[in-house]
Amino acid sequence: MKTSFYGREDILEQLSEFWKRKHASLIACRGRRRIGKSTLIAHFAAFNDARLFAFEGLSPHPKMHNEDQLAAFGRQLSEQTMTDLKIPQSWFDAFRMLSDAIPSEGKIVVLLDEISWMGKFDPNFPGELKYAWDKRFHDRTDLIFVICGSVSRWIEDNILSNTGFVGRISLDIVVPELPLHDCMHFWGTASERISPHEALDVLSVTGGVPRYLEEIDPALSADENIKRMCFRPNGFLYRDFNDIFTTVFNAASPLKRAMLSALANGSSSGSDLAAALGVARNGQFSKTMKELEMAGFVSGDSGFNPESGCRSREIRYRLKDNYSRFYLKYVEPHKAEIENGRYEFASLENLPEWNTIMGLQFENLVVNNYRTLLPALHLNGVQIFSAAPFRRIRSDSAKGVQIDMLIQTSKSVMLVEIKRQAEIGEEVEREMAEKVNRLRIPKGMSVRTALVYAGRLSKAVMGSGYFDAIVPAEKLLHSP
Repeated sequence: MKTSFYGREDILEQLSEFWKRKHASLIACRGRRRIGKSTLIAHFAAFNDARLFAFEGLSPHPKMHNEDQLAAFGRQLSEQTMTDLKIPQSWFDAFRMLSDAIPSEGKIVVLLDEISWMGKFDPNFPGELKYAWDKRFHDRTDLIFVICGSVSRWIEDNILSNTGFVGRISLDIVVPELPLHDCMHFWGTASERISPHEALDVLSVTGGVPRYLEEIDPALSADENIKRMCFRPNGFLYRDFNDIFTTVFNAASPLKRAMLSALANGSSSGSDLAAALGVARNGQFSKTMKELEMAGFVSGDSGFNPESGCRSREIRYRLKDNYSRFYLKYVEPHKAEIENGRYEFASLENLPEWNTIMGLQFENLVVNNYRTLLPALHLNGVQIFSAAPFRRIRSDSAKGVQIDMLIQTSKSVMLVEIKRQAEIGEEVEREMAEKVNRLRIPKGMSVRTALVYAGRLSKAVMGSGYFDAIVPAEKLLHSP
């Protein structure tokens, strides 16, 4: 497994600014599991010649108690300070022991990783942390104290929205997926030899999640990598969805899983999703959806309605996480055959609906990485009000319309068609013309069109001038 560190320059630069302060800084770091939060903080410490004290909460299980988390903290402190093992009796003791162990000179980074697990069994944990920060850590120089976790809701409720921490959090980092040009580093020197088509197929399954990218074997084709990771009983991406669901969402959260499964079939409004699941759209429904958003799996795309010029009144949700979407749509339905070793195939291209599934995965990948496209779309430096899929359902007064991505600025709307298929001909122009015709754009707004494609584009389309921008998918794989 590769452990090299790539990208995140903007976050590292933000963090480095805090060394200039004359007192310690308290940082929150959140993001999807496997996204590389703890690796980011460890790299930051190493890059700045800072000593890292890292503590990770134990993954909860039914028989676990607060004493188990305290014992784990004591063991980790003993190991990192090379001192005799002492088990703290409370979190007050734990933070006191940590404060006493930190050297008085030199740069120090303290990381409390998976803090929601650490504090799960003690309702006084946030208060003890707040007291320790105020009395033991705040006045130190050259200290950056990071609280980190995959359960963003816990951090939001217990730290960020806790009145006791008002004015104490210097920075709240939400770690995103890597942009695609950074993902290419995971192929090593082979990245110069691998075709854009193969790279994009793998990335359409993994997204920009570093831990998944570490599983890539550069010597294997895209087909073999996907087969090995997703369609074998011991494959990392065959197992990981259930692992994540258990540790982040808790196995006893059927509504969350049902929401993700429903969204794997396409975006939906909250009311339509609740109706499809047969549940009330009440406060619990909204809270559950918010948790999925905060965990980095779902995106709520409200955007502006191009036909009214106003922000849409109802949010449309989509499963933005490429891996989860692929797992729920194409891996889980074949679970029995995979477990029994009966899911055999010569080529992924020959699997039922494979190209349709991968077309949708590619579309989602492009939407997630739209910022990389902006220079090629002639929108670099332009204020973007919204960039999201758009759908209007057919009614008695108007035909329906569905746009892969609609980018809105103050003076224009750009309809972006996203295609992944072997041959792309003039039908793509006719499809886009029909979509433009069906949109009812307010007077004074310009309408532009763009095509982002993976495949072989006909010379007729390249030379017709119909699209205002034509972007081959490989541009996503290179730095802007």
